[in-house]
Amino acid sequence: MKTHRYWGGLWALMSLTVQAQTTEEVTVQSGRLAQKQLDAPASLKVIDGEAIRNAGAQVNLSEALAQAPGVVALNRNNYAQDVQISIRGFGARAAFGLRGIRLITDGIPATTPDGQGQASTVSLTSAERIEVLTGPLAQLYGNAAGGVIQTFTREAGVQPEAQVSSTVGSYGLRRNDVQLSGRAGDVGIVADYSTFDIAGYRNNSAAQRKQFNAVVTTQLQEATRLKLIANVFDMPLAQDPLGLTEAKRQENPRQAGANAETDRTRKSVQQNQIGAVLAHRFHNDLAMQWRAYSGTRTNLQYQASTLAVRAAWVGLQRDFEGLGAQLQGKVRDAASGPVDWVIGLDADRTSERRQGGATTLGEKSGYLTRNELNQARNTDGFAQVNWHWTDDQGHNPYTFTAGVRRSQVQLKNTDDLPLVDGNGTGQVNYSATTPVLGVTWHAANTLNVYANWGQGFETPTLAEAAYTVQNNTPFGLFNTALLASRSQHSEVGLKWTPSAATRIDAALFHIGTDNEIVTLQSTGGKTAYKNAGKTQRDGAEWALKNDWTPQWRSQLSVAWLRAVYAADFTSGTSAIKSGNRMPGIPDQQLFASLQWADQGFASAARPRPLGWSASADWIARSQMWANDLNTADSGNYARVAGLGQLNLRVRHRQLLGPVRAELWAGVDNLMDKQTVGSVIVNQAAKQYFEPGLPRNWMAGAVLSMAL
Repeated sequence: MKTHRYWGGLWALMSLTVQAQTTEEVTVQSGRLAQKQLDAPASLKVIDGEAIRNAGAQVNLSEALAQAPGVVALNRNNYAQDVQISIRGFGARAAFGLRGIRLITDGIPATTPDGQGQASTVSLTSAERIEVLTGPLAQLYGNAAGGVIQTFTREAGVQPEAQVSSTVGSYGLRRNDVQLSGRAGDVGIVADYSTFDIAGYRNNSAAQRKQFNAVVTTQLQEATRLKLIANVFDMPLAQDPLGLTEAKRQENPRQAGANAETDRTRKSVQQNQIGAVLAHRFHNDLAMQWRAYSGTRTNLQYQASTLAVRAAWVGLQRDFEGLGAQLQGKVRDAASGPVDWVIGLDADRTSERRQGGATTLGEKSGYLTRNELNQARNTDGFAQVNWHWTDDQGHNPYTFTAGVRRSQVQLKNTDDLPLVDGNGTGQVNYSATTPVLGVTWHAANTLNVYANWGQGFETPTLAEAAYTVQNNTPFGLFNTALLASRSQHSEVGLKWTPSAATRIDAALFHIGTDNEIVTLQSTGGKTAYKNAGKTQRDGAEWALKNDWTPQWRSQLSVAWLRAVYAADFTSGTSAIKSGNRMPGIPDQQLFASLQWADQGFASAARPRPLGWSASADWIARSQMWANDLNTADSGNYARVAGLGQLNLRVRHRQLLGPVRAELWAGVDNLMDKQTVGSVIVNQAAKQYFEPGLPRNWMAGAVLSMAL
């Protein structure tokens, strides 16, 4: 894509600076220590509840993440495989779920010890904000920390409230939600129940979901606070339309992939999770926090047949649990300035029964061909120190940051059917010490310049270690030969508020990785992996938020990323050349938004102002590749063209007696561009492409009332 076609003229428009209302400063997680967003020595994006609600139907995490620079959030429109999210190129290879990044909800990990995560379980209808941390400080969260996405459920206000909402849209989209919140003394609760179903744009793409999310907070004592979290996710049906070859996509993007309808490819998921976070403050300069969680997840998937492989099913039954603790303090009378510090421990475990067998016309048939127990666990310790160096005049020109994490991860497999395709029993242990160093120059009260360096590592997931290639065919033998990839991250950036109305964030980064995990061979729904030599990611990110007047504001985020293989390697029988682009990663991205509100925008004091509001969002990205070979010949076309897409929203809020009513409507892809929503990296049958939606609409109503 010639990106200047979409970006030309926007720079001048979005860079206008006019004096307006004061921008609110937010406290965020800067590594393992909380700081004001402006002072945090890292690339950190906060997406508030208003932006989450305005982004779409609050179904997919990708709706809101499109505005975060450095994040590639691709909507597969395939609820059997979840959205595709990568941060600075980490996670792009995932064929389903999340890889290479960590997901945390209300302080509880939603990523398992091996680095797998599921974005679909995040309850967006009750989310207060999303924080996206990228760069070296993310390494303090451990395995697969290409970046960290944290979501936070809103807390109950003083006034009890009931809220109901309903959304309808193209292709049979329906989402309904009921939310109750209130306080009784020192106890507050937010409980949210939502349903979602859709017929789907493509054949064999219908889905149904039900989700319950509840957070209870209570002040046990003046210095002790307890948060209880319960989440239930039930997806009884998610049909899988599979990917399409480029020829099939051009022929008819609404069709399903080969044999999807004959074999009735689909998935069902149920996940239940509870957690607790207990915080106690011993005194003003010393506090402790404990967390504990436990849950179960059941996953049943029906796969398609190929010319060489019969259709099959895979069933997973997972138990997971974890504990964590951290001690945090401040030394105020330290030499040359105060010191903030934190030390902590994380211990997490998952145990997953994996079974499989053949299917006939989409139903189980015959005997088990796979029955094994996959286990993963980690035991990690971490520490971080922020030294706010103070000169003789009492000024704080510099803040120095240092951190380290010691990680130990074990992957283990017990094969209970060793005579079917060989004994897949095996175990592998990974360990890493990942340091982080940084400095922030407080050039002015409104300008911070920072530089960071850190090391990271990423183990293979249990799914990636599930197959070994023998005689040019993937077999269900646990792959103990896979190494963890090791990365070095360097970043420099600035945060500047030149006026009360304007905020600018910019960052340059370089990431070098050894032993990147890549596809070795993929066929018949089975993918085996290997380690490549080296990869390199170089990029720049820039974001601007500007309030023109109390009624008008704009937002712009731009990202450049060159992610390449830095050494030759082979994938199967194919030679991958140094300099090839890593698949699933566009070189350039842009998000631009122009917003208007006749009564002003939401703030902490006015969370949902009345009146009319509207927004226009422009989303653009350059071309990207779907395979390691970067091929564009007719028989193996793997290039995705760039896109530019315009989305519009309008909403109106008013009081109807005791009821606050909100009506809204939106159109996505207004210009009806034919797009690719996401890619299935290195797909064996060259069915790389999952089509994006053409012009589509949605509308909704929200009614809330104080109780």
